[in-house]
Amino acid sequence: MRMPKVPHCLGPKVYTEVPEGGWGWAVALAFFLVEVNTYGVLKTLGVFLQDLMEEFEESNSRVSWVISISVFIFAFTAPLATMLSNRFGYRPVVMTGGFLISLGTILSAFTNSIIEMYITAGIVSGLGYCFSFLPTVTILAQYFSRRRALVTSIASSGESFAVFAFAPAFTRLKEDIGWRYCLVVLGIFQASVIGCGLLLRPIIIEPEPVKDDDDSNSESLSLKHTQSVYELENEQTQTTSSEVSRGSDDSGVTSLSASNEDLRMQGAETKPVIEWEVQDKKGQEKSACMPPCPIKGKNEAELAEREAGPLQPTNHKLLDFSMLKDTVFIWYSLFGLFATLGFFAPQLYIIELSKSRAVEPSMASYMLSVMAVADILGRFSIGVVLNKVSCRKTIVLLWCVVLLCLVLVAFTIVWEFWGLVVCCALYGFFMGTVGSTHIPMLAEEDVVGIQKMPSCVGVYVFIQSFAGLAGPPLGGVLVDVTQNYGAAFYSCAAGMGLSAICLALVSPVKSGMCQRQTRNKEKSKNPNKEEAITLDSDQLEFLEVDLALEENPVRQAS
Repeated sequence: MRMPKVPHCLGPKVYTEVPEGGWGWAVALAFFLVEVNTYGVLKTLGVFLQDLMEEFEESNSRVSWVISISVFIFAFTAPLATMLSNRFGYRPVVMTGGFLISLGTILSAFTNSIIEMYITAGIVSGLGYCFSFLPTVTILAQYFSRRRALVTSIASSGESFAVFAFAPAFTRLKEDIGWRYCLVVLGIFQASVIGCGLLLRPIIIEPEPVKDDDDSNSESLSLKHTQSVYELENEQTQTTSSEVSRGSDDSGVTSLSASNEDLRMQGAETKPVIEWEVQDKKGQEKSACMPPCPIKGKNEAELAEREAGPLQPTNHKLLDFSMLKDTVFIWYSLFGLFATLGFFAPQLYIIELSKSRAVEPSMASYMLSVMAVADILGRFSIGVVLNKVSCRKTIVLLWCVVLLCLVLVAFTIVWEFWGLVVCCALYGFFMGTVGSTHIPMLAEEDVVGIQKMPSCVGVYVFIQSFAGLAGPPLGGVLVDVTQNYGAAFYSCAAGMGLSAICLALVSPVKSGMCQRQTRNKEKSKNPNKEEAITLDSDQLEFLEVDLALEENPVRQAS
């Protein structure tokens, strides 16, 4: 199915190499705003937790299912978002996602039960989050290579700016107009994602064609041959003009014009022969790889197709699960699965945790702001560090995960205001380092590489969905059982510890795979090496026997 033709200003961007900028900066801005309206909103919904519990008379665990279902749909439908992006392009999928986000949030303001909110804020908005986020982060990674980690970290800080601004703003706004109208305002703001989708112009990398030396030699050979034919015809013309001089109609002018026609015919006939000889010299394999000469009409048709929609390889699969055979990808996916347990529960319960530990309600909402500011610093810092380090980038990410796990444990033992502030700052910093890099890290050669990222990112986020579904409710159950909001952080710390173990195994497994591939390549290059060694040894044995017989003639005679 071909997409309708779009204006040239919104068509694909063609580069000869990865631009490291260009239109990529517009895509980075779009990703910033998408982060604001997806992860930024999800992490500030904890502001409405107490209001929903009082309005619907529900427990912590049942209300937290709103966030869990949204996160689960966000991640579970990732393969669907990948398939639709491969089929229709990034732009229409993101614009559809923006519409679903806005629709789900606005409808949530008119719900009468928590079950209805599961559908509106959980399923509808969750699907919109997935359709908006995944295509945007995937296309952003294609516009950058050397500065990919830095740009992605900066652009993903939109989530942190949203938490910093939304938490105190919605706390004040719901006191004035109520939580329902507050959701209506939020839903209208989220419609800006539709405009972000317009900025996602597909990128096409077309290296400049290098003119082959054989082509230039064939052209010079053709020119010399044509020149010699022309000289030969001139000699024939001069001879004929001296013999034929009866009238002006049969004079040298007629002969010259005839010779010109013969020259054109001869040139046309000899040119394919010369080209065939040159191709013979190149060899069958190389000539088969040479593209045909472009025709003007064909170029116009190809340009029209590019403007009509995103170009995809002809053999590109809409949905590819073959990466599940890759051991490195499996371990990295398990890391993402367990780490997701600690991604959303702390933001959901930190306000109530602060209130339970004698922090003023007006000051408790600022804990999210502290997290957000530290999150921004963490994202900027990890972008700079990953852009400078020479070691494996997964090692840097591993240290950040380990420190984040220790901070989550610290939340359970701190009981005063400034201790909570320090924990929130440290959590925000290390959460920023992990949250901004764990998905773009797929594009690094340490994991799967940029070529496989478009297919892997959907499956990776899909695997995360199960932890996103279990994380907040698990924390809610622990809170209901222990009557202590600090208990919710135990499950987060346990999940983060397991993720650190899985991530630690990625580098050794990758090294082992590389060594195995190198050995296989060497074996494929020299398949008969062992047989040759065996034959040589047999020949040496025969020589030794012959020499022994020659040296002992008496033994030979007997």
